[in-house]
Amino acid sequence: MTMRVLETERLVLRRLSVEDSEFILEILNDPLWLRFIGDKGVRTLDDAREYILKNPVAMYERFGFGLYLVELKEKSVSIGICGLIKRDSLEDVDIGFAFLPKFRGKGYAYESASAVMMYGEEPLA
Repeated sequence: MTMRVLETERLVLRRLSVEDSEFILEILNDPLWLRFIGDKGVRTLDDAREYILKNPVAMYERFGFGLYLVELKEKSVSIGICGLIKRDSLEDVDIGFAFLPKFRGKGYAYESASAVMMYGEEPLA
């Protein structure tokens, strides 16, 4: 079982694992991801597993935080990602998020980002 990090009224945010490769393959190839975030070259489930291990999982191990999978609390449906990211190009930690098209415009990004911001203000143990 993967580690839950945060809960909001409607959402659960948990660490990503290789079991999330189908979701990662889908979201990283969403047209808006490709346009605004960039093409990560993830085209297969193996690529997705490698991406998860080299990016979110590596960031959890290095910094204790990273991008988290966002799920609907009631249905355990994966709808997006949101979390804290340490980018080499920025001095401080950044917040990142992306949601699948059918879950946009429902306040999930705001809800999850607000929880992540509060979480980021607490000391990470």
